Amino acid sequence: MSLALPFPLPVAFLNECGTAGGSLAVLEQAVCTATGPTGLAIIAVYSFLIAFILPLPSEVVLVPAGTLRLGLSTNGNLMAIVFFSAFGKALGSLFAFHIGQEAKEYGPLVRRIRASRFDIIEWSEKKTVQIARQYGYVGLALALCVPFFPDTLSIYAFTVLEEDYLRFGAATFVGSAGRLVVTLGLAGGTLALL
Repeated sequence: MSLALPFPLPVAFLNECGTAGGSLAVLEQAVCTATGPTGLAIIAVYSFLIAFILPLPSEVVLVPAGTLRLGLSTNGNLMAIVFFSAFGKALGSLFAFHIGQEAKEYGPLVRRIRASRFDIIEWSEKKTVQIARQYGYVGLALALCVPFFPDTLSIYAFTVLEEDYLRFGAATFVGSAGRLVVTLGLAGGTLALL
């Protein structure tokens, strides 16, 4: 038995899969057709990968909410999707965080970049320090709540500055879950206006 969303998602790429090309299309299609507990694992893996490497939209994980077949209501499916997606993205963010910590320790690379004509490290450190000092982990979580914005930028910006794995993981979990909730709210609000 297939469950239907209580409203159609009005955002074009949420209604249709197929925005990705090449080998990424296979992963995106797997997310869009995800069912059962395996589907939740696929959603978590997809979210893990988009946290640090894939240029794909986070919001596509909401597509299978009506057909996930977990024996839950559509709202239950949505809650499961939000949790597993946020968990996957938090783990992926921690992986990116670890890479950022290791890159800071790699002296020859940092010295070479600093010696280059454009000191990207100094500029990015200043901007990241400015944002982090002003907003901290709350700023990271809020930046990740913005739908349809590439969250990889926010994640990597904070990996260079921060050192607390637990707080970083918690902020990315909250921000990732918030992003999907905001997306659902926008979809519902758009329908209310129609």
